[in-house]
Amino acid sequence: MRVKSDLTPARGTRDLLPPAVAIRDHVLARITEVYRGFGYQRIETPALENIERLRGGQGGENQKLIYEVLRRGLEPTVAADTPLADLVDLGLRFDLTVPLTRFYGANRASLPQPFRSFQFGPVWRAERPARGRYRQFYQCDIDILGEQSALAEVELLEATTAALAAAGIEGTTVRVSDRRFLSALAAHSGAAAESWDRLFITLDKLDKIGWDGVRAELAERVGLDRQVIDTIAETITGLQGTDPAKLPDQLANTLPGVEEAVLTDLATVAAGLPGVNWEFDPTLVRGMGYYTGQIFEVTHPASGGSVAGGGRYDKLVGRFLGTDVPACGFSIGFERIVDLLATAPGTEAVAVLFESDTPMTTVLAVARTLRESGRSVSPVRRSGKFGAQLGRLEEWGYTSFVHLRADTEGVGEERRLGDKGR
Repeated sequence: MRVKSDLTPARGTRDLLPPAVAIRDHVLARITEVYRGFGYQRIETPALENIERLRGGQGGENQKLIYEVLRRGLEPTVAADTPLADLVDLGLRFDLTVPLTRFYGANRASLPQPFRSFQFGPVWRAERPARGRYRQFYQCDIDILGEQSALAEVELLEATTAALAAAGIEGTTVRVSDRRFLSALAAHSGAAAESWDRLFITLDKLDKIGWDGVRAELAERVGLDRQVIDTIAETITGLQGTDPAKLPDQLANTLPGVEEAVLTDLATVAAGLPGVNWEFDPTLVRGMGYYTGQIFEVTHPASGGSVAGGGRYDKLVGRFLGTDVPACGFSIGFERIVDLLATAPGTEAVAVLFESDTPMTTVLAVARTLRESGRSVSPVRRSGKFGAQLGRLEEWGYTSFVHLRADTEGVGEERRLGDKGR
């Protein structure tokens, strides 16, 4: 007896049917058009990276989600006490930023300065699958490498909000914070410097577990005293909802030790984005350990999480070059954007419906002529009941058809699908 094979995709992945791909193509085309208008150049990087690079300590919680690849040439069995590190040499990328920094380090001499990079491609994380969260998903990134001023942040925010609007995502809010502010907050609270990374990772969970959960984790896992935790919570709460125009003064008064550059950069963003809805969010952390300055996320009322995010990472490229390079980037959550759009804009698609006795030269000639109008045209053989086949064509996305018979001359009469009196 023949056993039927399992045809379902791997858990956390999915097949995409033509209508779903049409939406994705529409979103990517609109985003690409906007980013090219801002001068970003498309590059590609490999899916596989050396495991040491992916484990380099800058990926935050995502380092726990790396899909690791076994070395080639391993024996079918290995000793029970063999360390995992001896079996693995590659991994699938968990974002596009780490590969970009390697790319820039290898190709800097042949790239324009500053370099505006645009990437689109799949990434992999061993996530727990949920709505809007997949183990294989696509990211769409822009980055500026070599620009040290806040011009980079302003341009990234302007370009990305424009790209989202062009794709059909209106009503977004940009949330802005700064890793230097978070460091000043940690120092102000009295938290020991060695606890800061764990402190930030816990604060990043605030929107998921609330203040009660954050307080408990800061005490139990991070080991902070109650007074330190109270200071952190009170400071953050006091800064929430601050008028962007008053933000620099409010920050300076609340945290006297905050760097002047933090205040200047936030003021630059406020002045440079008059048409963008943005707010300072002192609870924003972002999980990646490589951020060094401003961080930001874009939210939408219909999405359960952010639809885009990024920040400045001035130290990451230096790990490959030996000298630091100012860098700032923004990543669009492509899957979440697509999920917010029910359909792609309608496109004209014509079916050249031909009988079996129609000469192939006639079918192909008619299709060529129809394509001259810029529409999608495909020959389809007649089969079954005529009305039922027209219904199937409509389900498949065709908007009109031409019916060819052996005696057809010229293109023939084109009729809309869905019209009565076929």
